[in-house]
Amino acid sequence: MKELCVIFGGQSPEHNISRKSVTSVLNNLDKNKYNISVIGITKNGAWYLYTGDYGKIENGDWENDSDNKKKAILSPDAQDKAIIVFDEGRITKINPDVIFPVLHGEFGEDGTIQGLFELSGIPYVGMGVMASANGMDKTSSKIVFASAGIPQADWVVVNRTDNYEEKMDEIERKLGYPCFVKPARTGSSVGVGKAHDRSELKAALENAAKFDRKILVEENIDGHEVECAILGNEDPKAATVGEIMPTVEFYDFDAKYNDNSTKLQIPADLPNETIEKIREYAVKAFKSLDGAGLSRVDFFVKHSDGSVILNEINTLPGFTNISMYPKLWGAVGIEYSELLDRLIELAEKRVR
Repeated sequence: MKELCVIFGGQSPEHNISRKSVTSVLNNLDKNKYNISVIGITKNGAWYLYTGDYGKIENGDWENDSDNKKKAILSPDAQDKAIIVFDEGRITKINPDVIFPVLHGEFGEDGTIQGLFELSGIPYVGMGVMASANGMDKTSSKIVFASAGIPQADWVVVNRTDNYEEKMDEIERKLGYPCFVKPARTGSSVGVGKAHDRSELKAALENAAKFDRKILVEENIDGHEVECAILGNEDPKAATVGEIMPTVEFYDFDAKYNDNSTKLQIPADLPNETIEKIREYAVKAFKSLDGAGLSRVDFFVKHSDGSVILNEINTLPGFTNISMYPKLWGAVGIEYSELLDRLIELAEKRVR
């Protein structure tokens, strides 16, 4: 059997989403193929080997299960290739063949933990250090995508220390209202706001600054919100395209994870040529970042003329039972468990 280490949790605002995602992943991994070690990282950054009931992970009860957790760290020693476990004064080792990080946001999706994986010499699911860092930083990825010639919404970058009055003048001249305000390096719509006037813009900037020192402000695109899933390394493939149909004004954190009224339409009700253009741009965006493993690439399709506008890329997308990424692959015949198998195989095949 293959030794697989699954890592969840982390210190980002998306910690709770990671717990939801990993519960689905663990329940769908083939236990006849993998001997699974589970590492949980608390919000405070403590690492533990967890051997208890998977059902305790989603609500956070695993942290109170002292009988089934032991302090553990990933060794950066590439000769060791090990998880080091501290067990009542004894040190034991687990030697994974592959690491599967089910982490979202800061310290999990931004290249930091990927650097540790590289040092460890253990293959891992997902993008490498630079691709993860650029994919996580919405301002950096915009520069990469612009260089690749992919259409995007216009934008303004605001730093936490900038003069907000001057920046708001620039935003009003360049983007107008409404506009979207996003922390540069969060996911799951954490800290995102929509501003309809100057007072709302200032409040949104101040809120986003609580999550990141760098803020992205984008023009509003009136269109369908659609997403495309990518799978592969050097020759990535795109699944079909799905549409998000929230019942609220914009698809924020609550709409994604707490509002059961949001509808997903797979495939999206769009012309075939539009779907193919989205799939083409999704692969192009993935390749432009030097992607590996997986990504979900999000777009708008304008109501006015049907043109396709890239929104952002998610290098470790949600893996809950209601998440778009596994649903898109399920729609083209790759079910959840097979999708996990393929991601693990891609991690092993990836050249360092």
